[in-house]
Amino acid sequence: MAPNLDDANSVFEFVVKEGNGIKGLVDSGLSKVPGVYVQPPNERIDKENSIKLELPPIDLSKLDGHGHGHDEVAEQIVRAAETLGFFQVINHGVPLHLLESLKDTAHKFFGLPLERKAVYLAPVTPSPTVKYGTSYLPEKEKALGWKDYILMQYTDDDEALRYWPEEIREVLLEYLRSSIVVVKKLLKVLLGNLGVKPDDPMIDVFIGTKRVAMIFYPTCPNPDLTVGIGRHSDIGMLTVLLQDEIGGLYVKTDEGMDYEKKAEWIEIPSVPGALVINVADMLQVLSNGKYKSAEHAVRNTSTNSRVSVPIFTMPLETAKMTPLPQVMEKDGIAHYKEFVFGDYMNNIHENALDGKRLLNFAKIGQN
Repeated sequence: MAPNLDDANSVFEFVVKEGNGIKGLVDSGLSKVPGVYVQPPNERIDKENSIKLELPPIDLSKLDGHGHGHDEVAEQIVRAAETLGFFQVINHGVPLHLLESLKDTAHKFFGLPLERKAVYLAPVTPSPTVKYGTSYLPEKEKALGWKDYILMQYTDDDEALRYWPEEIREVLLEYLRSSIVVVKKLLKVLLGNLGVKPDDPMIDVFIGTKRVAMIFYPTCPNPDLTVGIGRHSDIGMLTVLLQDEIGGLYVKTDEGMDYEKKAEWIEIPSVPGALVINVADMLQVLSNGKYKSAEHAVRNTSTNSRVSVPIFTMPLETAKMTPLPQVMEKDGIAHYKEFVFGDYMNNIHENALDGKRLLNFAKIGQN
């Protein structure tokens, strides 16, 4: 039964508890956004105060060689990580047919009957590594996000084949395998620029935790009042994101950002065949602040449903995070405390999104 759109408890029960999600809400018929999804004005994405990222995507095929081409691309990667913290890559090695298949598969999955998706709701999911849900942390958010998602943590292929939804597991595993190759290439460049010569065991610690998600942003009758997901920074090392042709990803600018044009938001446009890469919190910590983990958010549209497929690479939960010694030799002073990544991750997952609150808390002299 459709919820009473004027009753926040009725909407919450229908969308969150019963697992109908935003898609179920939209399918039930609505002409305006329920109040529980209306964001405070300071949390909305103002398109009038935004600009589009004008930098061309980086051609990763040149990283496979040596000489001028390799060095030029490496400089582009470092520059992007030091300034905006976001960039796009092409000729990355992830098959283009796979990217198209991922988008199609995501739309099909969220179009499945409720009973097929609801088996992965947190209280009943067959594995804690698989979760179907909506918004970010509905129980603690003052205003909910306009999105549904299926999130999986990768441990090994056997567990994935056993517990991940059969409609999406094969294509996601292929995407994960090929994207990790990209992540390792990028980390070798970024860590190398810091004076580190990373070997495979070091990188395996830094990206020992891997999560992959399919996210669905249904059409929204009042996109100016909502967000798909609010301001946040990613908690790990690097994020790989496939966004569809609709777009909607925005990066929040701040005073520390070295970017030529000034605006509150920078839109990351959709580029056919490209993957979006962004620096996450732990890479900012390891670099002692040289690389920027930027706040970002997603804006909805009233005309099209949107899908995206991110891969979050993160350190092992037991890893101790602190600025790298090679960086400290040059900087002389650490800007971040030492902490265990698992503690950082748990804190994030127990609280509503709040920009870069936790990363700022980890800064020395901030509290």
